[in-house]
Amino acid sequence: MSPDPNFQIKRLKSPDGTIRYIKEGKLHNPEGPAVIHPDGTEEYHLNGFQYTKDEFKKRKKEGNGLPWYKSGAAKMRH
Repeated sequence: MSPDPNFQIKRLKSPDGTIRYIKEGKLHNPEGPAVIHPDGTEEYHLNGFQYTKDEFKKRKKEGNGLPWYKSGAAKMRH
């Protein structure tokens, strides 16, 4: 069975060069910035909520906002 396309993260590039990562209609990228502007500025979002780069790093380290298989929960399952 193939994964539901509604739950996949989509990479969209607008005509001005802005790159956005969208999941379920919300800005979301657990790997890095969810918005990258042509001038190089970045915005960090998880499930539609915006974070500073430091807040994003902290949430990623804690596993908050990440899918279960990328959080610490996956490592604890034996």
